[in-house]
Amino acid sequence: MPAKKLTATALALAIAGAAGAQDQSIIVQSTTSTANSGLYDHLLPIFRKKTGIRVDVVAVGTGQAIRNARNCDGDVLLVHAKPAEEKFVADGFGTARTDLMYNDFVIVGPAADPAGVGGMNDVQGALARIAGSGALFASRGDDSGTHKKEMALWADAGVDPVAASGTWYRETGSGMGATLNAGIGMGAYVMTDRATWISFGNKQDYRIAVEGDEDMFNQYGVIPVNPEKCPSVKADAAQRFADWLVSDDGQAAIAAYSVAGQQLFFPNAPEN
Repeated sequence: MPAKKLTATALALAIAGAAGAQDQSIIVQSTTSTANSGLYDHLLPIFRKKTGIRVDVVAVGTGQAIRNARNCDGDVLLVHAKPAEEKFVADGFGTARTDLMYNDFVIVGPAADPAGVGGMNDVQGALARIAGSGALFASRGDDSGTHKKEMALWADAGVDPVAASGTWYRETGSGMGATLNAGIGMGAYVMTDRATWISFGNKQDYRIAVEGDEDMFNQYGVIPVNPEKCPSVKADAAQRFADWLVSDDGQAAIAAYSVAGQQLFFPNAPEN
């Protein structure tokens, strides 16, 4: 018996239904720290249960995430380099940027503390002391938000570490977890976001050496990609995700995430 042919109306409805199903997923171009810390594993099931929208995360350094979003390879940008985020919006690639949450950066190092920076809360002073001592320092060197912040702090300290590349200053070109592993392997100091450090499982004898400087503040922002620049973007679903993250429910979910009893991110979206 021959298969029944779909009428034009039935075919149109089938196509619309398939498109609707596809629209229930979005891509977030994200910094690695939010993924490595396990935050998305906590947040995304809550959001999907509420909305039915699946969120797929591409976790790369902030610089690469922004380049990906400029290439229209995502629906939402969630990163931590505010000047670069503001430029992304000013150039028309994002609809609006909203503060989402924060934590801070820390410098970790071996128990032997060869540069004698343990307990310091003056990050520029600590970096100058590391450079002056010739103690090893491992940098991501990957244009990530962490790397951008690190380079700004070196500049404030009056040090050009790139001039020492390959001697005491080692650039891994890798993500945060890989850089921590490399740094620990060579006995080097490393600057990391606190959330990744708390979640990191290979600390060995390493501990936080430098923390508490207000210049180590680490702000995250969320930006829906602009459909005027990227017509393929799933604008409605992307906006729903961004709106949920900054809503009372989303902010409470961020605040509730902890590892080993320690809160990793602190919500600070503007009040609605």
